[in-house]
Amino acid sequence: MTIQPWTTVLLGALLLSLITVETGGWFLTRVHRGAVPANALQTSFFRAGHAHAAVLLVLSIAVIPLLDTVELPLAVDLVGRFGIPVAALLMPAGFFLSVLGKDPQRPGRAMALLWIGAASLTLGLAAAGVGLIGGGVAQLP
Repeated sequence: MTIQPWTTVLLGALLLSLITVETGGWFLTRVHRGAVPANALQTSFFRAGHAHAAVLLVLSIAVIPLLDTVELPLAVDLVGRFGIPVAALLMPAGFFLSVLGKDPQRPGRAMALLWIGAASLTLGLAAAGVGLIGGGVAQLP
């Protein structure tokens, strides 16, 4: 399997962005120790945002190199290649930003980012999955 240079650059950027997830983990330890005041809703949403960021970045790192193994139409390739990393930005942002403030009782409007991210994730997974199946079938003898 040959990985394209721009795929290598993207993977490097995704690996570096895991440092922000690491920082988020440190933030969560501060929340749980009481050093950062947060209500139950905020604590739950901070935890969910952190988990989504980590899982989606690692999923991106696993899926993107596979797309270099098949020939895909440009649109399918781009959606498959960037849908999951975009979700890794939007979904955690929706969790974190929707509960900003001193004592929110329910998520705010930024929660829309979660749903936009979920759509991006679904499209990215569908494009990558269908593209890989189609590309793999095309390579069969």
